[in-house]
Amino acid sequence: MEVQQFYYDNKIVKKFLYATLFFGVIGMLVGLLVALMYLFPNITDGISWLSYGRLRPLHTNAVIFAFVGNAIFAGVYYSLQRLLKTRMYSDLLSNINFWGWQLILLSAAISLPLGYTTSKEYAELEWPIDIAIAVIWVVFGINMIMTILRRRERHLYVAIWFYLATFVTVAVLHIFNSLALPVSGLKSYSVYAGVQDALVQWWYGHNAVAFFLTTPFLGLMYYFLPKAANRPVYSYRLSIIHFWSLIFIYIWAGPHHLLYSSLPDWAQNLGVVFSIMLIAPSWGGMINGLLTLRGVWDKVRVDPVLKFFVVGITGYGMATFEGPLLSLKNVNAIAHFTDWIVAHVHVGALAWNGFMTFGMVYWLIPRMTKTQLWSTKLANVHFWIGTLGIILYTLPLYVAGFNQALMWKQFNPDGSLVYGNFLETVTQIMPMYWMRAIGGTLYVLGLFILIYNIVKTIKAGSPIEDELAEAPALAPISNKRLKGEKWHGWIERRPIQLTILATVAILIGGIVQIIPTLVVKSNIPTITSVKPYTPLELEGRDIYIREGCVGCHSQMIRPFRSEVARYGEYSKSGEYVYDHPFLWGSKRTGPDLMRIGGKYNDNWHYNHMWDPQSTSSGSIMPGYKWLFDNKAADYSDIEKKMEVMATLGVPYTTEDIANARKSIEEQSAKIEENLRQDPDFVKSDDRGRKAAQAQGYEYVSIKDREIISIIAYLQRLGTDIKVKTAEESDK
Repeated sequence: MEVQQFYYDNKIVKKFLYATLFFGVIGMLVGLLVALMYLFPNITDGISWLSYGRLRPLHTNAVIFAFVGNAIFAGVYYSLQRLLKTRMYSDLLSNINFWGWQLILLSAAISLPLGYTTSKEYAELEWPIDIAIAVIWVVFGINMIMTILRRRERHLYVAIWFYLATFVTVAVLHIFNSLALPVSGLKSYSVYAGVQDALVQWWYGHNAVAFFLTTPFLGLMYYFLPKAANRPVYSYRLSIIHFWSLIFIYIWAGPHHLLYSSLPDWAQNLGVVFSIMLIAPSWGGMINGLLTLRGVWDKVRVDPVLKFFVVGITGYGMATFEGPLLSLKNVNAIAHFTDWIVAHVHVGALAWNGFMTFGMVYWLIPRMTKTQLWSTKLANVHFWIGTLGIILYTLPLYVAGFNQALMWKQFNPDGSLVYGNFLETVTQIMPMYWMRAIGGTLYVLGLFILIYNIVKTIKAGSPIEDELAEAPALAPISNKRLKGEKWHGWIERRPIQLTILATVAILIGGIVQIIPTLVVKSNIPTITSVKPYTPLELEGRDIYIREGCVGCHSQMIRPFRSEVARYGEYSKSGEYVYDHPFLWGSKRTGPDLMRIGGKYNDNWHYNHMWDPQSTSSGSIMPGYKWLFDNKAADYSDIEKKMEVMATLGVPYTTEDIANARKSIEEQSAKIEENLRQDPDFVKSDDRGRKAAQAQGYEYVSIKDREIISIIAYLQRLGTDIKVKTAEESDK
């Protein structure tokens, strides 16, 4: 049989590894800054692009798509070539994948701090960047599939099954969740509204965790763990069960993020059932990984690579047990909107994704540079500092979450809330936020230790070059099942069929859940009193989105006694029919705003946005002083915004659109008139006018500033429906 020589492309792996470490530093430092903002809310006072609401999505995108994303590409490009015994199909496609991905990340790093966001969790990037993501992802997929088709190894190893499922599913999720109608070059509105948008978003959001943060790393686990341990995978049969059950069940679980919300009960219950079922395949994968180390536990004691892998896989097991636990309605009622969820997310992120990446880097770099790791002792120091960092980060947030839930729900004997002031719950958990910041600092310190160790290793070793390899050519063989060949053995040598079957498996759940919600009108009953936003309120809503307010405030009152007593009547699905996108939120660092309209006067909102601590002592909300400085746009795009909304089904008439600017002028003037009822406002405004005249620049009336739009939006929230009080009902 002819033996062919070829070269593995190590240079593309090197590029992705270096990008992984670079963006790891960026993403984690931004995360540490965000954590410090809980302790020092005005640390970036007055700097819009360094505000909490804009940095939080930058942190999540940098960690998920930059740090973890580059690690995935590095691991896939290294392992795929060796599992298939061939070079990647196209060096050009490999480099387009690398540079295209880095340009996307650069675009995110610029656009998010500038406030260009869709506000959708893990999908905040605007439509031109979404298109670029889809293109580069397809480039990656073509390169991978063509490499598989020209392989020199007949059967596809389990890691490759996970890579293929990742490619297909992420493409489907990203495209369908990102569907939007553009208003301008960096502004769009989701084609889905309210409940429908929430379902599609969390179908994407949960499965972005599943198929970007989980399945590719399971593939990497199946390759790098046996290599590092020098042991075969514990069970081939278990890996088959793990793969097919995981990709089929995972896709159904998204609605467990929306329990007790306005989502139809049948969809919520489907999410619960399949979330509980997820324990089996998830723990099957964890067991398969840990039992691969049978007989080499003495090696684990001294080898930092295996230490990182063990804690990473254990973290995966903990997170995938906790996820189904959180999908139980009685547990979800306690945990949702609290810091428990933040702790849960970071167990997976810091332990599973972070430690698996660190272990992979420690294993790869010495082999690619043909040397030993510069310091095993330093790697072990990194391991223990990182582990301590994870513990100090997550445990305090679990405590904070329990505290929040208990305090939010506690009643006095007379039926009033014990902690009626939301800030009382914030004050109580501040020590936990301090511990979280300390834990995050330790984790970042560990990353710097890794980088130092890797730099020294690279300097001590040989330059990373392409690696010579040889393997016999793949001999032709019938596509029919061979005698005695099991079904899965046959599918393993049929990559196209395997990909099609995986696609069918992941599509079923999405079709069953999403299509009825989109097309069956009875799922979202109409409320005739719910009207579209006025042009000024629409502008204010866009500012609310731009500033990332959804990161701290929910707009979803669940049907609990405690929430109705605190916030008002529980939310109805028909109230959100004109919300493109939905803004239900994931966490309450501040109170729910669903029924904030009319609760306070315009002056309160004005003062609160300037200096939150002046109206709410102890608040950890930062000020938004630039809203008072920014002259509102000339509203040149308000007609376009309303036309796009009308295309999406919002009942704006031609007359509404034509009179948009007049409507804005009238509503702005009314709010300014309300503000002038406060003597302090009048004095402040007069001082500003005189200062402008003295310095020779144009004074901008308060009604022409952005703060007016946000006040208009906040005062509108929850006012479309009127719920009678007991006294009114008696009359």
